[in-house]
Amino acid sequence: MNADTFLKKGYLISTDKSLLDFNSIYQYLSEESYWAKGLPAERLAMAIENSMCFGIFKENRQAGFARVVTDKATFAYICDVFVLPGYRGIGLSKWLIQSITEHPELQGLRRWSLATADAHGLYSQFGFTQLSRPENWMEKFKPYQVINKEEQ
Repeated sequence: MNADTFLKKGYLISTDKSLLDFNSIYQYLSEESYWAKGLPAERLAMAIENSMCFGIFKENRQAGFARVVTDKATFAYICDVFVLPGYRGIGLSKWLIQSITEHPELQGLRRWSLATADAHGLYSQFGFTQLSRPENWMEKFKPYQVINKEEQ
């Protein structure tokens, strides 16, 4: 499906942060995602504030989301990508990644990066590959602490 097909069905992708449903995004990331379980709400708010965000909407309801951490000149890191369960299976994730990689403010970048445990097939369609020199990359990883709600 191309953008026109989605638009005719009432879908929209926007970088307007005022349209984002923070509670929906927070609930998915902190409780359902494998990569951000336990994410504190204030951390997500700060992340959204300091990132370029792409929301997928169906008739003004949040259907998906992605963040891009970027200087808009040399690099972009794509993260927190998801399509909510009720909207999956129709190509929205492809449209989202296409919209991100073709966004006018993100053209001419030297490096794009992302991390995924299960969506290699999606990202490879847009030119993403395994790290060419993984020995050059380093990280400092500190997972969020998952809080058991029954103990609160």
